[in-house]
Amino acid sequence: MGNKCCSKRQDQELALTYPGGYKKGENSFNSNLSGPKHNNGGSIDSRYTPDPNRGQLIKHPKGGVDIIRPRTTPLLPGHNTRRIVVALYNYNAREETDVSFVKGDRMEVLDDTESDWWRVVHLKTRQEGLIPWNFVAEDRSVNSEDWFFENVSRKEADKLLLANENPRGTFLVRPSEHNPNGFSLSVKDWEESRGYHVKHYKIKPLDNGGYYIATNQTFPSLPALVMAYSKNALGLCHVLSSPCPKPQPQVWDLGPELRDKWEINRNEIQLIRKLGHGNFGEVYYGKWRNNIEVAVKTLREGTMSTQAFLQEAAIMKKFRHSRLVALYAVCSKEEPIYIVQEYMSKGSLLDFLRTGDGQFLQFEDLIYIAAQVASGMEYLELKQLIHRDLAARNVLIGENNVAKICDFGLARVIADDEYCPKQGSRFPVKWTAPEAIVYGKFSIKSDVWSYGILLMELFTYGQVPYPGMHSREVIEQIERGYRMPKPTNHHLPDDIYSLMLKCWDAIPDKRPTFEFLNHYFQNFTITSEVPYREVQD
Repeated sequence: MGNKCCSKRQDQELALTYPGGYKKGENSFNSNLSGPKHNNGGSIDSRYTPDPNRGQLIKHPKGGVDIIRPRTTPLLPGHNTRRIVVALYNYNAREETDVSFVKGDRMEVLDDTESDWWRVVHLKTRQEGLIPWNFVAEDRSVNSEDWFFENVSRKEADKLLLANENPRGTFLVRPSEHNPNGFSLSVKDWEESRGYHVKHYKIKPLDNGGYYIATNQTFPSLPALVMAYSKNALGLCHVLSSPCPKPQPQVWDLGPELRDKWEINRNEIQLIRKLGHGNFGEVYYGKWRNNIEVAVKTLREGTMSTQAFLQEAAIMKKFRHSRLVALYAVCSKEEPIYIVQEYMSKGSLLDFLRTGDGQFLQFEDLIYIAAQVASGMEYLELKQLIHRDLAARNVLIGENNVAKICDFGLARVIADDEYCPKQGSRFPVKWTAPEAIVYGKFSIKSDVWSYGILLMELFTYGQVPYPGMHSREVIEQIERGYRMPKPTNHHLPDDIYSLMLKCWDAIPDKRPTFEFLNHYFQNFTITSEVPYREVQD
């Protein structure tokens, strides 16, 4: 079965090598590993392999990258202060324990000690129950305003505002990326020479607590500033017309009763249509309790040890980031194992680029996808979590070119003797760093190498890496110093190709960090855009 599956994936060149790398000995990474065992007796290396050079670099990136909400102090019994929140979105209850509400409803918080679900009483219906914390904001706070976007970067603001349905003058306010006390006003504009684009204005704080864009127009608060510019442009490119629509936030659990549990009854999963198939099983579009859209991966019998998979699922469910596909639940009591995860409507990045709407992406869209993948990988880097199989096929695309990384960790728990019997561990050679192929040394730096290959896939719209070369030839050529040349049939700036070459440095420690890569692509186009404008006095 393993050999047959190999032949079906020629375009991915998933080649066969030897267990733990084909040069074992004192340099072998696997020779000194300890950890949980597969049922087949093989060892699993430590999931958390730190980068020795990251110790002084690890810091929490600005802008809420790690979106696990910290626990807050519970309200003390008898405390007179009522905490009122207002709904920013509609929400339909999924179980008996949660509460439905519509945008604008007000609720009193009774208990906010859980990280994802708050207990409230609805002030209109008087119903008491749980709500997702990120669907509400403190009543009458700036966070409750339709135009305020708390965790949006400049590049994401551009993407949201430039949606076709937004008219000129659509705007949002977001925290400044450079001034911790300031904000940025982003406005959709149109000019004959440039077409639709976004202009960004600095909102600067006053010492007395107010704000201004132009020094001759000051305001006591952000809402006062927005209201004034909504009535008169006062030197802006356009009067502020309407707030940018807010994307609905992620709900990380299928329901509040499943927040600490991921094993569910497979009878609750309805498989509706087949989306595709991979090396380890098939992927379906489905629904949970005939209500919530999900993607379901079915793993062929014997693909992996159930125990090893559940250990990995427990890890995967804890890691949450806006650029990682959410793992909702598993059905592992019988085979085939189901992996129930977030549904992404456009499928894999690879298929999207080759045969979907991705064929028509502009260069700026490709940069946006590169930045999103780097952002998700920066989070894994921060958590010292290794993906092991980063490639365009393992990035999923949703609406508005939102990209999310999937399958982080699964490559670690595949039962090799079932995957490709009698021929050892199997790696996607064309995506795998040489030290991982040769010595079995996987690290966040081997993921950086894979990211460089993914960039080549991205900017060539899904072209197979190392075209015309077989996997064994790729290994031999890379060890001799060969690297993929800059493509001639696709637009790829010299500086991005130079960055790819840095990702493919033979010495892992010389490869860039994902923190750097994320910053690079988040800021890539800024030099060619109109900079932050200062409104003239």
